[in-house]
Amino acid sequence: MEKVIQRKYLIPFILITSCFALWGFANDITNPMVKAFSKIFRMSVTEGAFVQVAFYGGYFAMAFPAAMFIRKYSYKAGVLMGLGLYAVGAFLFFPAKMVGEYPFFLIAYFILTCGLSFLETSCNPYILSMGSEATATRRLNMAQSFNPCGSVLGMFVAMNFIQNRLNPMSSDERALLDSGQFEAMKQSDLQILITPYLIIAAVILVMFFIMLFMRMPKNSDQNHDINFLPTLKRIFSLPRYREGVIAQFFYVGAQIMCWTFIIQYGTRILVGQIPNDVEQCILNVLGNDAEGMLSERSAEVLSQGYNIMAMLLFICSRFICTYLMKWLNPGLMLLIFGSLAMVLICGVIGIDGRGGLYCLVGVSGCMSLMFPTIYGIALEGMGDDAKFGAAGLIMAILGGSVLPPVQALVIDMGKIGGFPAVNLSFVLPFVCFIIVAIYGYRMFRFAKVKK
Repeated sequence: MEKVIQRKYLIPFILITSCFALWGFANDITNPMVKAFSKIFRMSVTEGAFVQVAFYGGYFAMAFPAAMFIRKYSYKAGVLMGLGLYAVGAFLFFPAKMVGEYPFFLIAYFILTCGLSFLETSCNPYILSMGSEATATRRLNMAQSFNPCGSVLGMFVAMNFIQNRLNPMSSDERALLDSGQFEAMKQSDLQILITPYLIIAAVILVMFFIMLFMRMPKNSDQNHDINFLPTLKRIFSLPRYREGVIAQFFYVGAQIMCWTFIIQYGTRILVGQIPNDVEQCILNVLGNDAEGMLSERSAEVLSQGYNIMAMLLFICSRFICTYLMKWLNPGLMLLIFGSLAMVLICGVIGIDGRGGLYCLVGVSGCMSLMFPTIYGIALEGMGDDAKFGAAGLIMAILGGSVLPPVQALVIDMGKIGGFPAVNLSFVLPFVCFIIVAIYGYRMFRFAKVKK
């Protein structure tokens, strides 16, 4: 059986794969910031969700400029540009804190994710090109397996070095503060919030210089001609690609909704509850010594603990799915896991208690293979056009910007017909998983016809 990674590509593969962990860190230190910014600036969940708009808007805005840059220069140049913008955006958290206004943080997030857009537009097809096309989807799944490792670290840092250190005063209590007290608390909380971003900026700079001086493989069929419109017309005429972009938009939206609003979902369920033995262990590990009924703060910390459990399940499932692809068609696996995700989301909506929270954790196991598998199927056989094809799939990450604010609007309703709005809001991820499952079914049928 052909090797997934050939020896000559091993060191470049490791270096590029490390970038997957770096943007995973950025993604999942950011998801809990919706709740954090809402409290710090005394905003609604909907206003806090603009963090996700700025974050994923950067992906959308920079994807095709990144593709043109990579086409003109190289994958390595795209990676360097991505790391540079990532570092600049993270360093901008310091002046944003000095100004103390929410829009300046949104600008910093936008610039940071322009860098992430360059990284993802470069690294995903770069990994696909490091070896045989027959093993390309498995190779990308393997590289993407390290993305959630960075995500877990991002969640851990968000919880232990930001959320646990913010002032424990609830949103309602903060609303009663006078302007002087509020400003002093805001500045203290913002100092805590920006510190991890400044540290990661320094780490990114180190990575930038390692990549700058490292010898990296070049694509043998490198074409420097832009030919923007003809290339776009060519790639969007392919059903597997066109439908893949649509599926990716809805998948990313579902992923961000499930990981962002697990905190709101879990907090509503857990406030006032007595933690069970497992939950008490989680709280102890996370440095929260809550006793008796859970306060809002303890419930938030525990919800983030459940989010980390979801991510650990995501990691394990991705490695398992990469292994199973030796025998199972990727489209079939998308269909199976998309359908199972729909079943679990029904539990999230319909079970008003810990059972719904367990279902929401389980959804992450189903999501694990979706992004790289959609990506690999959509770009199969594109050759040098994969640079522009990658850009379209990265622009589809806009789903993570568009759909979470819609879910936040539903959550802010509180109750809908006497039913918790946070539960009903997960109808949106349900619809997204229907679209992913349909794409998997169509690609499975296409593969059978092709044979």
